[in-house]
Amino acid sequence: MTGDFFFGVFLFLLLRWLALFYNLLAFPRLAPRPTPKGPTASLLVPARNEAENLKRTLPTLLRQGALEVLVLDDGSSDGTARVALDLGGDHPGFRLLEGKPPPPGWTGKNWACWQLAQAARGEVLVFTDADVAWGEGALGGLLWALEGKDLVSVLPRQEVAGPLLAPVPFVMGGLFSFLPYPFLKALRVANGQVLAFRREAYFALGGHEAVRGEVLEDVALARRAGRYGLYLAPRLFAARMYRGYGEMLEGFGKNFLEIHLKNPAILLGSWFYHLALYTLPWAFGRWELGLMGLLERALVQRATGGPLWPALLVPSAPLLLLPVYLRALLPGKRWKGRALP
Repeated sequence: MTGDFFFGVFLFLLLRWLALFYNLLAFPRLAPRPTPKGPTASLLVPARNEAENLKRTLPTLLRQGALEVLVLDDGSSDGTARVALDLGGDHPGFRLLEGKPPPPGWTGKNWACWQLAQAARGEVLVFTDADVAWGEGALGGLLWALEGKDLVSVLPRQEVAGPLLAPVPFVMGGLFSFLPYPFLKALRVANGQVLAFRREAYFALGGHEAVRGEVLEDVALARRAGRYGLYLAPRLFAARMYRGYGEMLEGFGKNFLEIHLKNPAILLGSWFYHLALYTLPWAFGRWELGLMGLLERALVQRATGGPLWPALLVPSAPLLLLPVYLRALLPGKRWKGRALP
């Protein structure tokens, strides 16, 4: 590797540091707030084989003071419905819905969310993944952020168990040091783990029906919405996306090509970009650049509320993600046992 190559690595890392410093100062953050008496909110949870996650997350939703908490059992085979009923059956605002099979052209999640929206009664519709735990005051903070907007999305804290899942915060936190907040907002970056809509705005933009076949439905919805907000909220929301490397491979593999504009050249270029910034400096003895990348990711972890140990494994993250990038290039993607349209 030549000196010119590593000078380029330094420049790209410097750009990331500049974006990071800007976002540390300017990225809006949600704080906990009491749940107001109005507007009324429906918390909507699509759940397919989420029994273990619901044991951890559903009680946190039931404590938020929402008008209702709806869980849609989307053809689960692991006792999701029984767990949901055991935890929420005595709560006055809880309802369990039985999902129908998705029609042709729909992704399973979009179809589940559309069914939930049809059944909800609240003035605010909040879609939240079954693996996201809500902290005290989370709904109040979310409703405060939604005032004057059509859609609000948040970036939760990412929780992982074990070194093989260290790429999860590497991927999910990467945007925080990639582009300054105004650029992220202009691109309508959103996170489908938590999406809150004013009801009339949701149905006016066509809801999940309008993006029925989109794998990145969060970004597609944000681009259709009018007034929109993106917030950092590690104190209020914690996501535990995957339980093992195989799940991560399937989960990230299903949407990495879409994230990279459905362009294989951009996808593979992204992998080499991350390899060059975070792995190759260590392999070729450029410790100063290696430390520069490691410290950048340590600050990202601190800002996004995660533990610091995944930052120490940053040099291995591009290598662990290589199978994900390759899987993204292959046809026949599936998620939770279903083929994607």
